[in-house]
Amino acid sequence: MSPAVLPASPEAGILPGIMSPASRSRSPLPTSVTVSVPATTANLGPGFDSFGVALGISNTVTLSIRKSPAPLPPMVKATGVSFFRGSGLQSFDFSWKIGGSVPQARGLGSSVTVRLGILLGLNELTGRPLSRNGLFRLCTELEGHPDNAAPGMFGGFTIARSHLDPLRYTVDRDLRFVLLVPDFEVATPDARRVMPKTISVADAAANAADAAVIAAAFATKRYGLLRGAFGDRLHQPHRAKLVPFLNEVIAAGEKAGAIGGWLSGSGSTICCLAPDARAAAAVANAMRAASPKGSKAVICAPDNTGAVVAKASR
Repeated sequence: MSPAVLPASPEAGILPGIMSPASRSRSPLPTSVTVSVPATTANLGPGFDSFGVALGISNTVTLSIRKSPAPLPPMVKATGVSFFRGSGLQSFDFSWKIGGSVPQARGLGSSVTVRLGILLGLNELTGRPLSRNGLFRLCTELEGHPDNAAPGMFGGFTIARSHLDPLRYTVDRDLRFVLLVPDFEVATPDARRVMPKTISVADAAANAADAAVIAAAFATKRYGLLRGAFGDRLHQPHRAKLVPFLNEVIAAGEKAGAIGGWLSGSGSTICCLAPDARAAAAVANAMRAASPKGSKAVICAPDNTGAVVAKASR
């Protein structure tokens, strides 16, 4: 199956492909916009900082133009600065609010839901001067890595490459992603701090082989190939000290019928992939039973749409 390659626009911009071919709409511009952005699970074991899947739970971010300044959280303020700098437009004051069901600091791309929500919202309020690829690149710059930004923007299973356009594949709607969400957070900087500075050639080769199998399985929809492919030798063994029941929960999910499992992003959420909704229920029960009290299980379908403008008011 051919990937949905997301080509850069040849038009000039602050970054390659950043300006939208349909920039500066002539219709009346909205004054308030609501954007829906899906949660994401990243890495999928050996696909560190490159693989991601969009999930069927989301946050909504609403932006409204203001006539006077109002305090903004640092992340929101920095995202606004990035948008206006990237678009070359004069900045203006706006208010914002967020809602939805994506847990914060649990390895499910909550920061991407904020950043993409702000970027798409401002883009809509200003007549869409930037392309979706351009917005994705701004988000990646803010995040520092593209693995959540790519599926958050484009949906499906994505392979994000540092300075190149991501590849995207639709994910079978029958699959279910079973999330075991503990009652504690893991900060990304902490999770990166425990990683080793170097790994052996054997470990690098094993990760490369398994990552290639995962990419092939999603590209061809031969999901049976994924069994045994989510093992990792780069980050998960070292991050297990932050989520000490990681291996037990994955093993319980697999015994109950999961194709495999992994630490979602930097954690603390653990994700198992089930072949269908019926199997997902058994997997969820097994994962919950193998985890500490206070953990909850969430079953998600894949999201093949990505971030969308849900509402615009004039």
